[in-house]
Amino acid sequence: MTTTRQEAGGPFLSVRDLRVRFATEDGAVKAVDGLSFDLERGRTLGIVGESGSGKSVANQAVLGLHNPDNTTISGEILLDGEDLTRVGERRLERLRGNKVAMIFQDPLTALSPYYTVGRQIGEPFRKHRGASKREARERAVEMLAKVGIPNPRRRVDDYPHQFSGGMRQRAMIAMALVCDPDLLIADEPTTALDVTVQAQILDLLMELQREFGSAIIMITHDLGVVSRVSDDVLVMYAGRAVERGPVREVLNRPQHPYTWGLLSSMPRLHGDVDQELVPITGAPPSLLTPPPGCPFEPRCAFPDEVAGSPSGPHRCGTERPALPEGRGAACHLTGEQRRALFTTRIRPRLR
Repeated sequence: MTTTRQEAGGPFLSVRDLRVRFATEDGAVKAVDGLSFDLERGRTLGIVGESGSGKSVANQAVLGLHNPDNTTISGEILLDGEDLTRVGERRLERLRGNKVAMIFQDPLTALSPYYTVGRQIGEPFRKHRGASKREARERAVEMLAKVGIPNPRRRVDDYPHQFSGGMRQRAMIAMALVCDPDLLIADEPTTALDVTVQAQILDLLMELQREFGSAIIMITHDLGVVSRVSDDVLVMYAGRAVERGPVREVLNRPQHPYTWGLLSSMPRLHGDVDQELVPITGAPPSLLTPPPGCPFEPRCAFPDEVAGSPSGPHRCGTERPALPEGRGAACHLTGEQRRALFTTRIRPRLR
């Protein structure tokens, strides 16, 4: 096996043409279909989209968490130049929790009820750093204090059910960061928390990133979370990336009709309380038989704006739009059309 090392100044994580297929009785589910993105150290990438868009599936592939018996993965996942799709399980085990770690969506199910919180936080430290039980326990106390758990020396011996929801999420963050990973993947880390605890958790992640210099992937459906913590954003739909760019540009000047729909369906803090939200009509396509053209076409309000044959189907239904490198969107509308539609029909909804 041959691996390459990251070139100076290159991205720490580089995903190229990632495809994830799940074998089912009805056929292959194309859960991720040609995904590419880069992430540098010290930066945060927000990945947004509806449930089933492929956000979590793609990032679980980074950690090698899919069952190889029914999963086919192709493409490249270069972590510091090492292609994780070509390494064995033993190498992945050395990387998980050490160089790359994940904060799962539901800490109550991710944490074992049979072991104390301190033991679960300290276990990766023992495995990857060769620490003794006593050293691992002290490290767990240190990490609990770092994530803001009061009385950490006493709470280290508590079980997960003795922690509140916010405290369990903090414990999950402590477990993920116990070995100072270079890459942290946070999968909907604030979904089940009330808004005040959400803000505390997000502030904590940003503070710890500044301390450890980790690269962070924030998986969420909440554009408010993305605007708060992310440097860049990747919008996913039906297993594909449909828009990407710096977070302020994507949120202030979105280019894809799906991103327009996500923003239009959000309540506005200073908007008219009587103004109705504008939901995205329809449902995402089946990933067993994805459409040949733009996957968003059946739900899009603007396919007739795209030039096509007067007597035949327009391009949106027959031709898959490509996502350009850098800032851009996978859409057949021209840049001028998108700017005009956003200015006249979308932006007024967002005020």
